[in-house]
Amino acid sequence: MQESILDQITTTPMSSGKRPILETRSMSLQFGRQVILKDISVKVNKGETIAIIGESGCGKTMFLKALVGLLSPTSGSVVFDGQDIQKLDDQDMTNLRKRFGFVFQNAALFDSMTISQNIAFPLRQHGVPKGKSAQNLISERLAEVGLPSNVLPKRPSQLSGGMRKRVGLARALILEPDLLLYDEPTTGLDPIMSDVINELMMRTRKRYPVTSIIVTHDMHSARKVADRIIMLYPYSRLEHGESQILFDGPPSALDSTRDRRVSQFVKGEAGERLMEMLASRNNGPANTISRVDPNHDDGMDEE
Repeated sequence: MQESILDQITTTPMSSGKRPILETRSMSLQFGRQVILKDISVKVNKGETIAIIGESGCGKTMFLKALVGLLSPTSGSVVFDGQDIQKLDDQDMTNLRKRFGFVFQNAALFDSMTISQNIAFPLRQHGVPKGKSAQNLISERLAEVGLPSNVLPKRPSQLSGGMRKRVGLARALILEPDLLLYDEPTTGLDPIMSDVINELMMRTRKRYPVTSIIVTHDMHSARKVADRIIMLYPYSRLEHGESQILFDGPPSALDSTRDRRVSQFVKGEAGERLMEMLASRNNGPANTISRVDPNHDDGMDEE
């Protein structure tokens, strides 16, 4: 008998008796009639690095924003360190955000501020930790991302794209967060600078007891940096009853997945997706895409 889609998903089991630091429970996000995320349940262990992959429009960035309370789920919940963040008042949510660091897609630096002021921005919002010096924290984080001190008085426009990304990482690390979220950290960078960012993410994980969630289209980055990869799929393109999570497992399991949608995304193969798009444009019936690769031999006889 053929396996169901859920049976085919490779999962990473939770450690026995270990409470996840972050959990989404049947979380859905909807704007009017447009469903972005539907019944997403994910558990993240402390110290894990998870890459979220999937084609544009599947809700990856919306998922990140919901995790830190920038968007409120339509239904379901987000639980961080045992707290349902939707039930927190404004003051408690502000205090909780001290434990989050966010590296935005295009760094999102303030053009009117110097690099020093950009890195120190979370300190202005939340205060300098006791026993710490703001200037020492700025210098330490700058050194950790491999930038010289002479960039501190400069403006973001005076730096390259790769340098701005590293400033964004330094700013996200200034308060030593427990949860670090990256939105497309290597987008727009050349292969060498992309790998510099990958190495910095890996060093950050070794230096701090941080849990990291990375939204990326860069499969080299996902394979190199992540302990676990989750692939989301656009809700509007799912068959009835399918989970929006097509894959949840270690990078090594990607190459043996039986779901063609996952393997085609990972390999960057557009053939069937292109035919589907053309058929939709011509108002014709889209070709039925096989969810299981018929050429894949898993050693089981079909009944």
